[in-house]
Amino acid sequence: MITVDRVRSRSHVVVGSGVAGLTAALGLGDAVVLTKSALGAGSTGWAQGGIAAAVSAGDRPAAHAADTVRVAGGLAVGDVAELVTAAAPDRIRWLVELGARFDRTRDGSLSLGREAGHSRRRIVHADGDATGAELIRVLRDAVRSRPDIEVIEHALAVDLLRAGARIAGVVTIDADGGRTAWMTGSLVLSTGGIGRLYARTTNPPEVTGDGLAMAIRAGVRVGDLEFVQFHPTALAAMLDPLPLLTEALRGEGAKLVTGRGLRYLKSVHADAELAPRDIVARATWQRLAAGDDVFLDATGIPDFSSRFPSVHRLATGAGFDPEGAPMPVTPAAHFHMGGITTDARGRSSAPGLWVCGEAASTGLHGANRLASNSLLEGLAFGARIATDIAGTAMPAPDPRRVTVPIDGLDAGPGDDGIVSAVRGIMWDRVGVERSGKGLGEAVEQLAALGKTAGTVEARTATTVAAAIASAALARPESRGSHFRTDHPDPDEAWARRTQIEHPPVATTPLLGWIARGAA
Repeated sequence: MITVDRVRSRSHVVVGSGVAGLTAALGLGDAVVLTKSALGAGSTGWAQGGIAAAVSAGDRPAAHAADTVRVAGGLAVGDVAELVTAAAPDRIRWLVELGARFDRTRDGSLSLGREAGHSRRRIVHADGDATGAELIRVLRDAVRSRPDIEVIEHALAVDLLRAGARIAGVVTIDADGGRTAWMTGSLVLSTGGIGRLYARTTNPPEVTGDGLAMAIRAGVRVGDLEFVQFHPTALAAMLDPLPLLTEALRGEGAKLVTGRGLRYLKSVHADAELAPRDIVARATWQRLAAGDDVFLDATGIPDFSSRFPSVHRLATGAGFDPEGAPMPVTPAAHFHMGGITTDARGRSSAPGLWVCGEAASTGLHGANRLASNSLLEGLAFGARIATDIAGTAMPAPDPRRVTVPIDGLDAGPGDDGIVSAVRGIMWDRVGVERSGKGLGEAVEQLAALGKTAGTVEARTATTVAAAIASAALARPESRGSHFRTDHPDPDEAWARRTQIEHPPVATTPLLGWIARGAA
């Protein structure tokens, strides 16, 4: 019988070590950070884009909020957009105080770029296209300097613990193969997105929807799962993940062209290459589906290698010369607007559980995320959650009242081939363009795979993928990143967010799983 080898309690438990989780941990103190791989691994460090913030003399948070709402397909929550954009200048100042080295002009002011969907330059960058790496450096150093924050690396979160209606903690499979039950009065999930459930993605290996899967199994409300953003300019190389060609390249004049040199976006949208991401990704997908080759031509950008060192390194490493020739591109799964539903304080539908970062569905992004708002959202909500928990945190529950999903400890880690099958189904049938027929087939295939899932990774992949495919099938319209070829227009009857509470799986008392003498 598989058992829980360790039982530990902490005032605050944070699962995930990206920008959102580390920001929350720094605000909380007396916390443990549980991370699936190394501290700071995951999507944040890969982010080439910057942090959107209205910090220039001619800009205002209200204009930033208006841009956020404008591209969101009518589903963004205006109040959330306003509070997040209003927090941006302070979050930039906080990062500078921690030691963040942002790019600056000759007069010492922040150097601001422009990206798709923004009405003006407001993107704060570090080292040109390495903003995420700089954020992780700063936040990781800050966490490591805090004696009141413990970090446990290579801890795979398996399932949420419950005490009645309340979330009571989480079970992890640890580096030594043992299992730990973490008891807490305040659990923060910041486990990232779902990009690795697609065959083509820009996301690193850690991004498999772990938090979302645990929430679904626990019956916690989730929302907007059908809205998956595909980045329009991933480098079309024989790599997994695909290297990202940052949107900032198009902000500095790079053009999308066919093999014959046609700038096809000029006939699609007035902003051409700076149109919202869903429009650019779909137009590019349609060109590729029609048999055209598509390229990003950045050869006209001066000082490319010094201004975009990350892209230059990735492209040349894959055998391309970004300064000498256009680079082949393809859309790729990049960001999930959906996730675990939260309110404006980061609270989920279950007491004791807060969620931030890409794992959350806050309403900020609606049906389509504005470029460079994801790092900002993590910074803003990580701080808001820390403040909220300070006034509401409960003590860790009595272990005698705690339950765990009845099958939650049977599965072990590993790859049994199911994850690869899920990735193919999601790319083929739940991708940039969808249809009722393809989505129905995906739901059936994923359900069948779910019945044979014998590992934590396979169970997570089938659970989350099936939920996304089902949500996409249930929305018979096209809106933002969700495009149905059989329903190509928006339907005002569906101008609303999706909210779902899946039936929780059966649970059993945790005490029955605790090994004799467990510490």
